[in-house]
Formats: sequence, C-alpha cells, structure tokens
Amino acid sequence: MVRKGFAVTSFAPAKINLALHVTGQHENGYHLLDTLVAFADIGDRVTLHTERGSALRVTGPGRAGVPASDDNILRKVAARFWTQDEALSIDLEKHLPVASGIGGGSADAAAAYRAMKALRTWTKRQRQDAPGREDTDALFQIGADVPMCVLSEPARVQGFGEKIAPIKDFPVLHAVLVNPGVAVSTPKVFAALQDRVNAPMTALSDPLTAVTLMDWLQAQRNDLQAPAITLVPNIEDVLTRIGDTQGCRLARMSGSGATCFGLYGARDEADQAAEAVIACRPDWWVRSSTLTGQDLVAPKPL
Repeated sequence: MVRKGFAVTSFAPAKINLALHVTGQHENGYHLLDTLVAFADIGDRVTLHTERGSALRVTGPGRAGVPASDDNILRKVAARFWTQDEALSIDLEKHLPVASGIGGGSADAAAAYRAMKALRTWTKRQRQDAPGREDTDALFQIGADVPMCVLSEPARVQGFGEKIAPIKDFPVLHAVLVNPGVAVSTPKVFAALQDRVNAPMTALSDPLTAVTLMDWLQAQRNDLQAPAITLVPNIEDVLTRIGDTQGCRLARMSGSGATCFGLYGARDEADQAAEAVIACRPDWWVRSSTLTGQDLVAPKPL
C-alpha cells in the first residue's frame, strides 16, 4: 500500500548525445549504436499524486504536441509499473521541445519510473539504484533510451541502448542547446542514413578532463547529423550559428536532431553564446546549460 496524500516530483533532464556512431544494423532492423551521453541541468518535471484520481495533466511552455491519450509514454510507464491499489495521477511540466533529439519523452518516462519507486518506498534520495533486469527489459520495450535516462549519468552506451557503462569523474561541461522549432522523425533519419556500418568511438582520453574530453570529441562524430540535415536543412543553419559564437569549442547535433549543442570552456561563455543566438533567432528554442547528470526525487505530503 502507498499512503494517500503523497506526491513525488522527479526531474527529467535533457539527454545529450555528445557523440553518436552507428556501427551496424541487426537483422531485426534495429541499429547498433556507440554513443557518449551526458545530462543537462535543464529538463521537464514529472509529479505523481496518489490522491487526485487517475489523470494526466500537461503544463509548461513545451506542452504543445504532447499527447494526453493512451499513446503518451507516461501512461505506458504507469500501466506497466504502477501495481498499487491507489489511483495515480501524473502532472508533466514540459519544458523540452518534443521530437528534438534530447530524449524528452524518454527522460519523462524515466522520471516517472523513478518517482514510482520512490513513492512506493517513501524514500528521499538524490540517486536511484539501477533497475533490475526485468524492469530494464520492460523499460527498453517502452523506449530504447529510457534505461539510460533512468540512470541520468554520463555513460557510454552501446548495442541497441542496453549496454550502459557509467563514466565516473566525468568533467563538467558548459553548453548551449538550440532547437529551430522543427520536430524530426527518428525513423526517417535512420532511413536516410546511407552508411550503416561505421567505426565505433575510440577509447576515452585518460585522464579525463574538460579539455581532453573536448579534444576527444573533435575526433568523434554524429553519424545521424548528415541524414538529418537532408531532411531538415535548418539544422545546418543552427550549427553555423552556434559555431560562430565566441568561445565555441564544438558544435554538433544531438541524437537524431534537430537540437544541436555547442560546448564552451566556462558557463559565462555559454550564457553569452545563448544570448547571441537569441539575438539573431528569437524564434528558436535556446538554452545555456551545464552538463552534470543529476536527478532530484523528493516525496512530499500534499
């Protein structure tokens, strides 16, 4: 049983693919990936309630385009993992753009899963234990990115997304995230990919510092960037705008797009770069961010 009158809020940080190599394609159609992911200090918030009845409410500046039907990924998580007698309602405060290559839906699903675990046990902790094999398999069926988003830690992820190797002592990175306001279909991007068997990422630099990591990233790539640009040419303009900002060390697309990121040596440089992009394109979604990979889960009485 879960005590009525409790709510749990879980942060759903944006997932950034700092590098993404497509290394093959399985006979089942799934692509094999080798990617380095980190998580931003911006994202959505998912709040679960045990007293307000079964409902899904979506608020926030990014709510447009989020379905409230049974197709919503949060409803799928609740249907699979909420086994208590009490009714469960879900509030999603949406800030990340949808279908944007930064794991918004997967991050929301992961946040809901973490919140359900916390709600059942009444615990207050900043990090959740890794899910067991049964839960991981179920989460993977909901979305290939969901298991890595449950951890919300910098990691090298391989295979279909099931091989997750967290990276300890990952350096803090300062970034600008930019989306041109165009949703991108991941299946269409993969369909436009010409070379489906590419070299994996090289070994990470040792020692791993912000400087050595950015040098290492320069030698890596995102294999989905070129096919995404063929579908959404605006992505190239986004990359150019970011690359032209002062102090930019690297400009690259995240995931299957259309969100792109720039990396900088300091937070004030990232803040100034974000202001510069906004000045040129006020219609774009632009945020400065620190990539840290942290989650806050806090149960509280209503």
